[in-house]
Amino acid sequence: METNNTLVGEPVLPTIPGAEFPIYNHPPVSPHPVFKTDRVQTIDIIRGVALLGILMMNIPIFSSDYSRIDAILRGPHNTTDFITIQTVEAFFGGTMRALFSMLFGAGMILFTISKKETHGGVTVAEYYYRRLLLLVLFGVINAYVFLWEGDILYYYGLCGMLLYPFRKAGAKWLFVLGILCIGIGHLKGMLQYNDLREKRAAYVSAIATEKNKKKLTDKEQEAKGTWLEIEKNQKPDTFRTNRNIREMQGSYPTVFSHLLHRNSDSETWGMYHGMWDMISMMFIGMALFVLGFFSNKLSGSTYRMTLLLGYGLGIPIGWIFFKEGYVGSLELGRYVDAWRVPHWALYDLRRFLLAVGHASVILLIYRSGAIKWLMKALANVGQMAFTNYLMQSIICTIFFFGYGFNYYNKLPYHRIYFVVAAIWVFQIIFSVIWLHYFRFGPFEWVWRSLTYWKKQPMKISKNEMTI
Repeated sequence: METNNTLVGEPVLPTIPGAEFPIYNHPPVSPHPVFKTDRVQTIDIIRGVALLGILMMNIPIFSSDYSRIDAILRGPHNTTDFITIQTVEAFFGGTMRALFSMLFGAGMILFTISKKETHGGVTVAEYYYRRLLLLVLFGVINAYVFLWEGDILYYYGLCGMLLYPFRKAGAKWLFVLGILCIGIGHLKGMLQYNDLREKRAAYVSAIATEKNKKKLTDKEQEAKGTWLEIEKNQKPDTFRTNRNIREMQGSYPTVFSHLLHRNSDSETWGMYHGMWDMISMMFIGMALFVLGFFSNKLSGSTYRMTLLLGYGLGIPIGWIFFKEGYVGSLELGRYVDAWRVPHWALYDLRRFLLAVGHASVILLIYRSGAIKWLMKALANVGQMAFTNYLMQSIICTIFFFGYGFNYYNKLPYHRIYFVVAAIWVFQIIFSVIWLHYFRFGPFEWVWRSLTYWKKQPMKISKNEMTI
């Protein structure tokens, strides 16, 4: 969570190394939003699936205090709630954001190659960075006006600024950059985990000293207190839990004030620690696009192979990741004692494999010609992904928070996915109807009008071609 600016379905030009794409079916003009007839439908479809899937991952934060999830995971493993968490996390955890990030990278290439420089006019780079600065602004609005603490637009806007110099790089080098970014993220994570293990070792040593009935030194007392504080902070605190629930069920000013420091802290922490999570998948998505993966240019056997590898390796890793890592680390001391390398080291491999598996399934269904009505509907959702993403924030905060229908922390955990299903149906129907009459979603229209600093035509003329 995600969030999202994989929202571009720009025209495809035959200038990408290693890829063959159709030419425009009209003469080049000055920079402008994408013509509807030039959209890459498979990218829109995958984006639509990812957009709907991201809600599945975000709904626990919208709807519940973390203490509920903690209690479910520590309880019996045969309950409906536990099986729900297990299924969602093992098969989809992190994969929707991975797809968003990949498509964001692909969208960056599409956006830049679809624009022609004009003498004395605004450069492509200016349009690109203006677009991303606006995305950052929309992210701030999503976090501080719509009150969604899991916003992703802010991060994508900032991370996307690093991609532009690599827009013409070959697939090999883009993969190298993606793997390098994964490596940096892992290095930072391992340094933190090793620091945790050192604190645990110091605590165990202090406890051994106590058992031998020896007086602890000041350093040993400090080590003992440090680890006990770490374990205390890992578990839900009744006072903080009750306060969080009470304030999330309050008025708009109450919820705003309650989330203000959480949003500001997470945006600062997220950019420093979490950027590698996003930018690595952006580079990999750029590479996959250059190879023609997302635009349905590879052979059927290739997609079947990526499906088998993605699911054949990703599902077992996801199961291990959930069972041993997600649940096992609830007992932090025992986990740190048992594992020199944590299971989250498998995280990027797992989500990449599963994301590629998900995309391969979608592309194979598209190629088969089955359920064309659903494919077209999902393409509409993907074409309006920016609007639909922000709409999810608006709908969920109104439904769950106190200033709306006030269902925060009230529904049985598995039933929050009934809400997800209802929003899916609504957004599919809304997207199909809206795009029957209009060229863009409402937020897409605002974004594009501000990007080009020109009001864009909104209504579809009778003779305009539709996808």
